Amino acid sequence: MYAIVTDGSISKYINHPKSLVIGDVRYPAKIFSLWSSTELNAIGIYEVTFDNSNKKDEQWYINTNQSFAYDASAGTVTATYGSATAKDHADRNATDEDGNNILDKDGNQVINYGLKTQLIKTLKQQVANELARTDWYITRNTEKSTAIPSAISTHRDAVRTKQEEMETAITNASNTPALETLYTYTEQEDKSVTRPLGELPTLEI
Repeated sequence: MYAIVTDGSISKYINHPKSLVIGDVRYPAKIFSLWSSTELNAIGIYEVTFDNSNKKDEQWYINTNQSFAYDASAGTVTATYGSATAKDHADRNATDEDGNNILDKDGNQVINYGLKTQLIKTLKQQVANELARTDWYITRNTEKSTAIPSAISTHRDAVRTKQEEMETAITNASNTPALETLYTYTEQEDKSVTRPLGELPTLEI
């Protein structure tokens, strides 16, 4: 991405190299690949440097729009983010611009679901998917009285136990950064990569 600087201010952005007119001269698109940065700067074209130091994971945060600034002394154009806002970790009542509660057509309070509710919903679906892989053992036992292998029962119990543990950890997280930490994978001394929340048990069938 490039910016055109005119009279000390950014006047235009160029997302992709293309033919363009600066002053009374038309320049072909190939100048972006053939000219040096010094030559481009001389006619007011600067490649944008992106500073993502303030950008955060959008699963957990709402990032600002990028702002662009031309530094004449450094001869650079930089795009930066402002401070990100953490998404709500807990549910909250939906309100209008005046702070009044928003009700649905039946008069019930509309809820804006926070990250905890969304994460637990996702976890429940993951648990359901894992248990579904061995549901046929339960169906066969019901229909044919065929014994359920102990390994299957043990696995299903382990999945539910881990689900409860994971839901408790999510529920007890004090804020959004704490939730992010639960889901952040880090390399351990043994070179394994794990996260504090752990994983649901799986079973090879």
